[in-house]
Amino acid sequence: MSILIKNGTLVTMNSRREVLQGDIYIENDRIAALGQAPATADRVIDAGGQLVIPGLIQPHIHLCQTLFRGRADDLELLDWLRLRIWPLEGAHDAESIYYSALLGIGELFRSGTTTIVDMESVHHTGAAIEAIAQSGMRAMTGKVMMDYGDDVPATLKETTEASLEESINLLEKWHGYDHGRIQYAFEPRFVVSCTEELLLAVRDLARRYGVKIHTHASENRGECDLVEKLHGRRNVLYLDDIGLTGPDLILVHCIWLNEEEKEILARTGTRVVHCPSSNLKIASGICPVPELLDRGTVVSLAADGAPCNNNLDAFMEMRLAALIQKPLHGPTTMPAPLVFELATLGGARALGMEQEIGSLEVGKKADLALVSLDGLHTQPADGVNVYAQLVYQAKGTDVTLTMVDGQIVMEKGELKTIDAAEVRRKANEAVQRIARRAGLA
Repeated sequence: MSILIKNGTLVTMNSRREVLQGDIYIENDRIAALGQAPATADRVIDAGGQLVIPGLIQPHIHLCQTLFRGRADDLELLDWLRLRIWPLEGAHDAESIYYSALLGIGELFRSGTTTIVDMESVHHTGAAIEAIAQSGMRAMTGKVMMDYGDDVPATLKETTEASLEESINLLEKWHGYDHGRIQYAFEPRFVVSCTEELLLAVRDLARRYGVKIHTHASENRGECDLVEKLHGRRNVLYLDDIGLTGPDLILVHCIWLNEEEKEILARTGTRVVHCPSSNLKIASGICPVPELLDRGTVVSLAADGAPCNNNLDAFMEMRLAALIQKPLHGPTTMPAPLVFELATLGGARALGMEQEIGSLEVGKKADLALVSLDGLHTQPADGVNVYAQLVYQAKGTDVTLTMVDGQIVMEKGELKTIDAAEVRRKANEAVQRIARRAGLA
């Protein structure tokens, strides 16, 4: 299958950060030509008046939580988990988690996200991965691991042995699926819900299988206090002491850091994911992104889960990531080109896939999105820097086409691999069932 996208403005994000007027030619799952392209193809798409961008990459999403949107508002992190999210996650069944995943993926496709790092729940992860496989989303995913904590409900708490065994089984079934479109990661939830025995085993297994570790850290002051009480050390220092830090660790939030912890993240090459909407809504704080970047830390952007954000739109995350730092560090901090890099190449670096995704270059995967500039909120368009258009003006609803692996998964609002009407119906049925089971109806 070949696809020719004509007459677009190509925001390449290549090493020269070229913005080209022209065409992009796709053969099967790869970009075959840019700028000057063959005159015809199996499918020709006119992108006149639109930006063609690399697919947006969000290295921290909870697809299992999409059903809980609007059911855990106006709470701080630990109450949000204990009173709402953990009981609801524990009430999931295989069907509900499947439709929760499809609901989230459909929303992500409609707003131009083509790759995610997904953190599932303790149970029924296989059903969520089935949804990812069916949809065409590029994803790194895994079951969450929780073997410790008095506040963890019985519906989520597992033994160390069971957690490890199920994770290995899922990895061996799904890692590398569809020529690597799906990858597996070990996903201990966070230090306060995991024994050291589990964390050490995860460290060793991740190295043995050559996969990533994906976890939360230093999101909330109460969480940080618990870690110090349990282990006598701050969060990042503890993770470093037990050998988890490094380029294969995707560490989410990283708000409450001291100077030593910032140095550790930079020195070890640990990947940090910034979730501005979630951090603001749960009142967790603001990640010191400019300081981390100044030290050379790889930072990327993500929406987190729907109940702590209420939408999964990467354009909102870009805008907020730029704006929230400016009152603290001045108006030139977090300029639009840098923020757009975090949402594309930054995400690719987090996954260790910068040679495959994150930019529009010949030979790379055909993961991309088309963004219309026809809206009144994006006018006037002439003479405006494309990065300003993308970060400060555009919205997820301006995306007209999303492509993963050369497959069009959304076009003009229509999902091509997901039955939106069925997902809407099944999701609403499932959340009522889950809420009753969790005692939160």
